[in-house]
Amino acid sequence: MGLTSWLFGGQKSPQEQLRAHQRSLGRAERELDREKVKLDQREKSLVQEIKSSAKAGNTGAARIQARDMMRLRNSRKKMMNAKTQLQAISLRLQTTRTSEQMMQSMRGATRLLGGMNKSMNLPAMSRIAQQFERENDMMEQRQEMIDESMDDALEGDDEDEADELVDKVLDEVGVDLSQGLPDAATQVGSVPELKSEGNLQARLDDLAKR
Repeated sequence: MGLTSWLFGGQKSPQEQLRAHQRSLGRAERELDREKVKLDQREKSLVQEIKSSAKAGNTGAARIQARDMMRLRNSRKKMMNAKTQLQAISLRLQTTRTSEQMMQSMRGATRLLGGMNKSMNLPAMSRIAQQFERENDMMEQRQEMIDESMDDALEGDDEDEADELVDKVLDEVGVDLSQGLPDAATQVGSVPELKSEGNLQARLDDLAKR
């Protein structure tokens, strides 16, 4: 609770009250732990006293000390039960606090969603979506036309390049297509010419593979 609320008698919020109760429970648990340590130390002392009395033959004192140790153990057991109950209460408060925080978050999210729904212009959003779809379709059509034009242009270039390569190969082997190829009669028995034709065919086959 802030200073202003304390001066003017303001009440604590539920969250502040939960935190205050949890702090009180924590202090109580720590106090029980300290008392348990004291009881453990006292029990060790009683055990030594009982042994000393028994060795000295003082059975009366040993019985009294044994009863004290039993009462001590019962007290410690009750303290541990109380601590368990405090822990259960603290856990319940923590669960309640978590649920309250979750409800506050949901309340804030509900307000935010409500404001966003009010600010949305559904007709305008629909028009924007339709316009986007039209523009996207137009862009796809234009891209297809551009791709087709590029394919046609590149295909023509490939054919021209292939023709140039064929002419170059024919020039290298000394063949002029404009003058025609030698007839079959002149090729019979001419080993160099057959070899030249074989080289030409090999070059053409290699060109076709590229």
